[in-house]
Amino acid sequence: MDIRMLMKQAQQMQAKMAKAQEELAAKEVTAEVAGGQVKVVMDGKHNLKSISIAPEAMDPEDAEFLQDLVLAAVNEAVKKVDELVEQEMGSVTGGLNIPGMKLPGMG
Repeated sequence: MDIRMLMKQAQQMQAKMAKAQEELAAKEVTAEVAGGQVKVVMDGKHNLKSISIAPEAMDPEDAEFLQDLVLAAVNEAVKKVDELVEQEMGSVTGGLNIPGMKLPGMG
């Protein structure tokens, strides 16, 4: 295969990856735990956008319970973003697993 053709394909893939990164940054995922008592919204770059806590989850005698709910919701949101990134970037790379490919701000 011609090296120029390979370089052109690499540049095209790089451009597609940059566009996918922009699109991912604009996407949001929502994770809810305890029947919606705690809800977390996170963008595609793992930035928390909001945390909503229902009043019934706020028991001053059991702060640890609320802490556990928030932790579970954040971890679920991170998992959802990771799945979204894997899905989106997999479509760009044609399912190729490129070793060492880390996206800026993505993990």
